[in-house]
Amino acid sequence: MKNEILTRYPDLKNVSELKEVLWLNPKITPYEKASSKININIAAIDDAEMRLKKFAPLIERVFPETIPSHGIIESPIKEIDNMKIRLQELYEADISGKLLLKMDSHLAIAGSVKARGGIYEVLKYAETLALKHGILKEDDDYSVLAEQKYRDFFSRYKIQVGSTGNLGLSIGITSAALGFNVIVHMSADAKQWKKDLLRTKGAKVVEYDSDFSKAVEEGRKLSDRDPMSYFVDDENSMNLFLGYSVAARRLFNQLNSMNITVDENHPLFVYLPCGVGGAPGGITYGLKSVYHDNVHCFFVEPTHAPSMLLGMATGLHNDISVQDLGIDGKTHADGLAVGRPSKLVGKMMDYVLGGIFTVDDYKLYDYMRCLNETENINIEPSACAAFEGCIKLENTEEGKQYIKDHNLKNKMQNAIHTAWATGGSLVPEEINKQFLEIRI
Repeated sequence: MKNEILTRYPDLKNVSELKEVLWLNPKITPYEKASSKININIAAIDDAEMRLKKFAPLIERVFPETIPSHGIIESPIKEIDNMKIRLQELYEADISGKLLLKMDSHLAIAGSVKARGGIYEVLKYAETLALKHGILKEDDDYSVLAEQKYRDFFSRYKIQVGSTGNLGLSIGITSAALGFNVIVHMSADAKQWKKDLLRTKGAKVVEYDSDFSKAVEEGRKLSDRDPMSYFVDDENSMNLFLGYSVAARRLFNQLNSMNITVDENHPLFVYLPCGVGGAPGGITYGLKSVYHDNVHCFFVEPTHAPSMLLGMATGLHNDISVQDLGIDGKTHADGLAVGRPSKLVGKMMDYVLGGIFTVDDYKLYDYMRCLNETENINIEPSACAAFEGCIKLENTEEGKQYIKDHNLKNKMQNAIHTAWATGGSLVPEEINKQFLEIRI
């Protein structure tokens, strides 16, 4: 299988040898053409945004930590100039313009980017059930769903999901809080503390000795057999995807409030850690709808789990796995330990994604220490993958080629680089300390 793939796609040789690469997407297309090719549905994003506003009173009631934001779940964004200086010195790299950290690591409730899509999908399912059974009207105050009679109603239903950790936390915490019976099918890569936390929140955790794809497969099978069960499909869910896409509207408002301009002369670069692809894909989809050709999105994957890169580079999407190329899929980046990418997301990224970086595991801990020492911010190792993009874009031949091809060379002094921190605030302090000491 490996030899056959490399014969057809010789450019994947370095990927198969676990070398760090930057794969540039040859299909990327100007926004106007791309939006029609993949159907960037502005109305669907608008609908998701409005639904989250509608649910805000319920979120505020069920999760008191959201009271300061009136039930709107949003993360801070911060310029991290000290981190930028450290990265430039340590890696002898140029990073032009500003370096920002989008801290989905500190999202309320679930402490990761999965709080966006996961919570949205659970809420939409709850709404669908309540409307269908006539116990809720669209013009009602949705905070009533926190009342016991609704919890009793939701307790008749199950929600199931396959996860390496963070999506499970998002789905598990939200579902249990509304009264659903929730089962999280977790891969071997999932951290023990995430399993323990879910159990304390009232979720049932089923553990597997294999990877993410197997956990999803088994979870889906069990859910399909039960007419009262709903499966949250991280590989194929449009609801998850749209929940993530709303982040773009929020980022737009945040950058405006910081007096940061994004336009033709002030390009925005966004670096997104990628597992199965739902979260980074949804965010990219949303960002393109807002900023069109002025935003340049890149995914970052571990060298041992470059599933989205393989799917997109070959055009095979979920019909290829990293194991087909002789790659083991084992990585310290538990949130990114995915062997087979989402079919839905890969195809929707075909014409809008700038490219994909791969990164060695040891760097994740190096970046984590740098961020801790320079900015006093802790995020989990998987989230630290984003910094690879910040360093490599301007300092590799492939990155320089991208800048040239997109007529950005004279605009880089005005660039806004955004590392999207995908998780970390729920990591126990003692585990964080262990992470900071790891050297591989």
